[in-house]
Amino acid sequence: MKVLGVSGSPIANSNTDRALQIALAATGAKKTEFIKLSDLTVAPCNACLGCVETNRCIINDDGIALAEKAYKADALIIAGYTPYSSLDSRSKAFIERLYPLRHRHGLMAGKPGAAIITSAIPPGHEGMPAAGAIGIEAIRNYMLEEGMKFVGGVSILGNVPCVHCGEGGQCTHSGLKMIHGPDATFKSIGINAIEDNPETMAALVKLGEEISNTFYGG
Repeated sequence: MKVLGVSGSPIANSNTDRALQIALAATGAKKTEFIKLSDLTVAPCNACLGCVETNRCIINDDGIALAEKAYKADALIIAGYTPYSSLDSRSKAFIERLYPLRHRHGLMAGKPGAAIITSAIPPGHEGMPAAGAIGIEAIRNYMLEEGMKFVGGVSILGNVPCVHCGEGGQCTHSGLKMIHGPDATFKSIGINAIEDNPETMAALVKLGEEISNTFYGG
């Protein structure tokens, strides 16, 4: 079994990246590959249908090689995050560029797939969008429409970009205050790391194991 893991996070060694690597390792696959989309150039689909006869996109960028990797892999894990409470643009563009594999043959059908989503909005947070669930659903819908075997998704609590911008608690539009209230500070909320949450770590391991179990018919 070869498992391809694709991260839409542009941050080096991000929570998203580390979560994906944990899940990949937990598959027990002899071959795994980690791809970081911010290292590549992947344009969105142009809806031109130039791929119908060849199952190959006519946009000459890294999306062609990525689709080939997805086709040759036995399973796929997509890890993204949720700017404006929806799936990030890099992950979405990657998904769109897998469309050429659909025509006539359904080249992704039957493969196990999973989703990992990082969001700064805690699950069930009153008055806020269910960003993590929205991100997982976007990936799930792609996999279901391609006839893949979606084994599940894990939502991870991440951090607002404000922790890096340098404006501290002065910004009136801070995501920190929007989510946690006007008195919230970086010190009072803290920085979230997946390694500090045993439940998240266990869920990621279980997700990887489910990929393996599904592939081998367990």
